[in-house]
Amino acid sequence: MTKTELRKKYKTLRENLSLNDIDELSIAIANNLINLPIWNYSFYHIFLAIEEQKEVQTDYILSILSGKDKNILISKSDFETGTMTHFLLTDSTKIKKNHYNIPEPVDGIEISNDKIDVVFIPLLAFDKQGNRVGYGKGFYDRFLANCKPETIKIGVSFFEAEEKITDVFESDIRLDYCVTPEITYSFN
Repeated sequence: MTKTELRKKYKTLRENLSLNDIDELSIAIANNLINLPIWNYSFYHIFLAIEEQKEVQTDYILSILSGKDKNILISKSDFETGTMTHFLLTDSTKIKKNHYNIPEPVDGIEISNDKIDVVFIPLLAFDKQGNRVGYGKGFYDRFLANCKPETIKIGVSFFEAEEKITDVFESDIRLDYCVTPEITYSFN
């Protein structure tokens, strides 16, 4: 399937999830993440869920990261440049939803891409080769292209892998892992 077809399919599948479904599936994803060999690093980048898009609820992953005393980074998007700036999440970080309902830090301590060890990535769909489909703006592909090559890229999804995304671009950045409520996929 093409990215456009997959976006439509998975937005519809997400719309049919109840808040209880999202909560239970998100807990299962967080529990599966615990088994990945990723917990010896320092800087972890995570997205804050857009509730209106019924994204994976990342509060449970945040709890794991906090419990392991990791440096947690969250981003602020610049829609004019298509880039993201990353900030350390602290007890004093103020979060505000932007025009697209994305929860973002108002300000804070900026951290450069080259410090980031692990990135948890939102997505709509992914395939068995580790390609992913997001919302189509390219924010994460630009961000990941500027991270160090060894940065671990982990998608989180309510749904299992598609066989193949047919219109992958050379500039698309592949995942290292994708974690669902049932299966952890490794693409290395």
